[in-house]
Amino acid sequence: MKRTSIDRRFIHHYIIGMAVTDEQLFAKLKECYDPELPCNIVDLGLVYDVRRQPVEGTPDTRIDVKMTLTSPGCPLAAQISSQVQRKLLELPGVSEANVEVVFDPPWSLSRVTPDGKKTLGLP
Repeated sequence: MKRTSIDRRFIHHYIIGMAVTDEQLFAKLKECYDPELPCNIVDLGLVYDVRRQPVEGTPDTRIDVKMTLTSPGCPLAAQISSQVQRKLLELPGVSEANVEVVFDPPWSLSRVTPDGKKTLGLP
């Protein structure tokens, strides 16, 4: 029987790419900040939805994020969404990251997590 060689880098990449966990995703998202506030976008409650799916024909993963901003007129919208995309692309095995900014439902302080409230000094 003829043995074939297996590219271990491919297998390692495939396993890591398909095994991106919620913890890894949200840890990366917590590295993203609204430059005007000292709180990450997850604890601000700006992230509405995160989905993973395989990239067809590759071992890679695509991440799709739906998020909002604290204000529809935020002048930093492009900067924040680009930051989110860059951070997600740092995850091993993630080759595509799409960020959609939505305003429905509108953001409010009720979406801020307890950690975010603590960071912001809110009750």
